[in-house]
Formats: sequence, structure tokens, C-alpha cells
Amino acid sequence: MGTISWDDFARVELRVGTVVSAEVFENARNPAYILHIDCGAELGILKSSAQITDLYEPDDLIDRQVVCVVNFPSKQIGHIQSQCLVTGFPQEDGSVVLIAPDQPVANGLRLS
Repeated sequence: MGTISWDDFARVELRVGTVVSAEVFENARNPAYILHIDCGAELGILKSSAQITDLYEPDDLIDRQVVCVVNFPSKQIGHIQSQCLVTGFPQEDGSVVLIAPDQPVANGLRLS
């Protein structure tokens, strides 16, 4: 992949948010959830389509903090506009393990 500069890294806006609602995305091409994530006062609540159904149930995601990319353009996925990308590590079996802080932090904090 090659190396990147600090400026390249700084252009990716990774912020923490708390999942406030999660529901099965019924019309998704691949199994997914629709998440509403509180990303703090500056960004508000953002919506995301997340293919994380292998390891997580909707009720288990409520009040969970996640790390999101918030400066991608919105993307139409089915009938929703996904406003952020929830980050995770894809495993060999295709399941995704979410990235999250190991202690609670304020919503909207930027990864540095």
C-alpha cells in the first residue's frame, strides 16, 4: 500500500459516537443494520448501514460506542442515506469486529 503522510491521515475524520438505535435493514442486499449514532453536538445523530449482523444483535448495540469515518460523502444504500462509515476488522469468515474505545469517552471526539 505504501506509506502516507501525516496530512493524508489527518484528512480522514474518525470520530467516536454512541449507538442510540439499531434495527434490521430489511431491504439490504446483504444482511445489515441501520444504526443511528450520536456523534456529539457538532455532528449530531448520523445514520449508517452496517454489515455487522454476524456478531451483533440490534439490542446489544444500543449505548455502545463505535468509531466512525464522518467525512465521506453520504451514500444511498437502499432507502437510506448512510452518513458515516462504522469501522471494524473483517475476519476470515466475513464477520466484522467493531472498533471502539476501551473506556467511555465524549461523543464526537476525534481520533488522533
